[in-house]
Amino acid sequence: MKHRTLGRTAMRVPEIGFGCGNVGGLMIRGSHEEQVEAVRYAVSLGINYFDTAAAYGDGQSETNLGDVLMELRPAVFVATKFRVLPEDLDDIAGAIRRSLEGSLTRLRRGMVDVFQLHTNLLTADEPGIGAAEVLAPGGVADTLDQLRDEGLILHRGFTGMGDTDAIHAVIGSRRFDTVQSYYNLLNLTAGLPMRPGYPNQDYRRLIDAAAGASMGVIGIRALAGGAVSGPERAGLASKMPGGVMATGNDYESDLRRAEALSFLANDHRTAAQASIRFVLDHAAVSTSLVGFSSKEQIDAAVAASEMPRLDADDRERIRELWASDFS
Repeated sequence: MKHRTLGRTAMRVPEIGFGCGNVGGLMIRGSHEEQVEAVRYAVSLGINYFDTAAAYGDGQSETNLGDVLMELRPAVFVATKFRVLPEDLDDIAGAIRRSLEGSLTRLRRGMVDVFQLHTNLLTADEPGIGAAEVLAPGGVADTLDQLRDEGLILHRGFTGMGDTDAIHAVIGSRRFDTVQSYYNLLNLTAGLPMRPGYPNQDYRRLIDAAAGASMGVIGIRALAGGAVSGPERAGLASKMPGGVMATGNDYESDLRRAEALSFLANDHRTAAQASIRFVLDHAAVSTSLVGFSSKEQIDAAVAASEMPRLDADDRERIRELWASDFS
């Protein structure tokens, strides 16, 4: 497994990160024996970055991951996430601290390597959390600084979801060390310029903006919540496809778009592997998180990282499809 540096954190993370959420679902709904075997196998291949969240399975993912890591005791990085809800706005610091305390208890750890805001950022005129609440005195960024100073977290991160202007404002503040970026073959805007008239959410090359701020970039939804893998989903996966993370890229419409990517499958790779490879082709992406249901899926993702870059013909055809919204 090849490793890359996660921005200014200096952490060396694998090109394929182990996603512990609903997409794949192993760390939520698998048996303890299946989870131990999968984590042991992933570590043996060089996967040393595990990403979970308090919201995954209502804490079950963190609990299961904590149990497995306590049993195996591998040298790995652990990242988790927290949300700030509208009812938390009067006590943002307290809500974040309580979430971290719960996560550390479930993970059975004294600290986490990356602690990430996982709430859609809203525009300034929408009620809820936006860039102002993140960056205001006593807000999210200040609270994460305090938790870092106390040794409870090492690095501060956030998920680039919600309003594009708000996401870029948080990136531009340079208050965070990492950002999770929605980036796949069905929405390329985090890494490539938008075509004129593009109908879906434009992330305005946030990957490049983050790299310019020395932030580590964590690719998420390389398979568009499973849409690129096709309509047949593994038994451990979420019963409902993952929620919309980019306006216009809902699961059903992405399934339609993904049908046009069948040309990427050949004797040497699947369309899903091509999508993972596409994400890793961006030099500023440090790791691509992939959710697993089985060891075979781990093997397939690792193989994708070892494949050559997509060639010029494939990339041009992808751009042509994107320009027509895959019609």
